Order: sequence, then structure tokens, then C-alpha cells
Amino acid sequence: MISFRPLSFVSRPFRPLALAAALICAHVMPALAEIRATDILGREVVLDAPATRIVLGEGRHMAVLGLLHADPVAKVVGWRGDKALDEPTLAAYRAKFPAIDAIAQVGSGNRDLSVETIISRQPDLVVLSLMDQGDPAMERAREQLESAGIAVAYVDFFAHPQENSIPSLRLLGKLTDGEARAEEFAEFYETRLARIRTRLQDPAIKRPSVFFHVHAAPTNCCSTVGSGVFRDFIQTAGGANIGSDVVQGVLGNVSLEFLIGADPDFYIATGGAHMKARGGLVLGSAVSTEEARASFDALIGATGFSALTAVEKGRAHGVWHLFNDTPSHIALIEYLAKAFHPDLFQDVDPDATLREIETRFSPVSVPGTWWITTAN
Repeated sequence: MISFRPLSFVSRPFRPLALAAALICAHVMPALAEIRATDILGREVVLDAPATRIVLGEGRHMAVLGLLHADPVAKVVGWRGDKALDEPTLAAYRAKFPAIDAIAQVGSGNRDLSVETIISRQPDLVVLSLMDQGDPAMERAREQLESAGIAVAYVDFFAHPQENSIPSLRLLGKLTDGEARAEEFAEFYETRLARIRTRLQDPAIKRPSVFFHVHAAPTNCCSTVGSGVFRDFIQTAGGANIGSDVVQGVLGNVSLEFLIGADPDFYIATGGAHMKARGGLVLGSAVSTEEARASFDALIGATGFSALTAVEKGRAHGVWHLFNDTPSHIALIEYLAKAFHPDLFQDVDPDATLREIETRFSPVSVPGTWWITTAN
């Protein structure tokens, strides 16, 4: 039979030099403190040290990491193809960080995540989106990853960006040793948002009616927003979204006849490179002003649209659709506030805000056209 005798410090000779050396080592080399943070779902995320091997559940979140780190690519070992970086932005990252091509694909699209591939990359953190929460397949994947000892954190820059973008950025900052940069961007963002809210707090200020035409094209009119991201942007900027009266949920369709009958004070269309094939509004990275202008003029010159008072009075605008999934949406809110209330926001320059985000925070520069308005 094997027996165990508890250690007895009394029976050992006292060695003052050894004790002093141990105390010195403990002072010079303290144990690493755990990193504890709360994600967007209220879950506690614990790391032994700042994450240096990250898997992104959305490829587009590379640009968010870029707000926090000079070389975000060096921290990412895997990413999912769902909501990937657009081609011009990917090209800009590739030109500066060729190692981006070595990042492993851990899933090809929505709700597709390879746990085996992720584990093989030996990450210390997997970042998922709020939109992944609640899906049975993604919940199983999360459980398997956490059972394998891999931390999982949820962020949100899409579903409720005004409420969750800065908390999500601060979360990533804490988990990746980017807290100082996260606070710097938070101050930049929150100062601008507070300026808008302060100037619009007088209840006597008239809120113009706004129709938001998403993925805008002259045909198959019209997809619009009832609740959610763009509705929130409109309200923060001092407008009243007319789609909220007729659309149940985030997105819905109304007829061109409805739009003409409503005749809103402002017509706002969203577009992107994805609309080129549909003959719609083209805006975004690597889009020239000339191309954006041609597509916008074709849209507002189409039958029905051209009769809108907003078009006739120069109150029609086109904006980049993907502002709905980046902290840079603060510039869009500024743009809308200045459009709706030009007298209140004469000193606000949304173009300058975008330039400052690019030069002060982003590791890459991506030219493009992000908004356009009626030619006067």
C-alpha cells in the first residue's frame, strides 16, 4: 500500500537565503492575471493572457480589429467567409499585410462553422456575432469550442450598432490588449454622437418625414425599413421614418404608388457595389464619383421617383448600404443630421469624420464614394 505523508515545513531546516530569493522572484515575476470581460450577451469571457490567435466569425470584423491594432492580420489565424471584407478593402489589406492570404477559412457562409478546423488552428479566442446567437448549429459549435478550452466572445456591430458598437469595441480592446485604442475611438465616436443628440433635444424641432429605400433600384420598388438599424440612424439624426408605419419588422416592401402618395420630405436610397448587376445605386469602396452619379441619376430620374417632391427640391440622397455594419456609421448619422437640419449642423463635416477615421485609426486607406445627393 502506498501512503502519503503531508509535507511538514516544521521538520525542514529554515533557509533564509532561499526564502529571500523566492520572495524576490515573486516580486519581479508576478503571476499573470486573468483577463475577464463581459461580452454583448452578458457572458463572462476569461483569458489567461491577451488573445494573439483569433478566429473571426465574420471576415468583415478584420476592419474592426484594424481600429485597435496597427497589424490586425498578425492576430487572426482563421475567419469565416460570411460577411467577408469587400474586394477593394481586402486588396488594400493584402497590399500592406500579405500574410492575410495565410488566414484559414473556417466556414464558407452563414451558419457554417467548422469546429474541427478552428481547433486545428489553436486559437485563444473566437469572436462571433450577435446574429449567430440562438441558431442551434452555432450554439452547438460554441459549446464544442468552449468544451475544448477555447474562449468565445459575442460582439455586435450590425443588429443594434448605436447601442453595441462601442461596448463591442471595448470588449475586443480588453481581450486583445487594445484598450487604449478602444477608448480613443470611443471618445471620438461618443463626442460626435453627443453633439447630434444635444442639438436635437428640443422637442419643438420639426422632424422631417423620411423614406429609406434600401438596395435601391428603379425597378421592383420598394424595399424599406420598419425598425432596426437604419430606422435608428434616421431617428438619431432628427428624422421620422415613414416605413415604421407600414412595415412590420426590420425590412419590408411597399409599392411605388405608396411612395408617391406619401411624398416624403426626404428620399434616402442605399446602394453598394452589389447593386451594379441589378441596375441600382452603386456606392462604396473603389466606386468613382462619376459611376455613383450615373447610377443615382438613373434612379431618381426613373418614372415615379422623378415626381417626388424630395427629388424636385434637392432633398434626395444616396448612401453606402454597408454603413450598417461598421463603427464608421457615426459619419452617416452626421450626414443625415446635416441633410435633415442644415441650419443646426452647418459646422459638421461627415467627410472629414471619415477621413479622420481612416488616417487616425485604420491601418489601410480605401478610396470610394460613400454618399451622393441631388445635383442642384
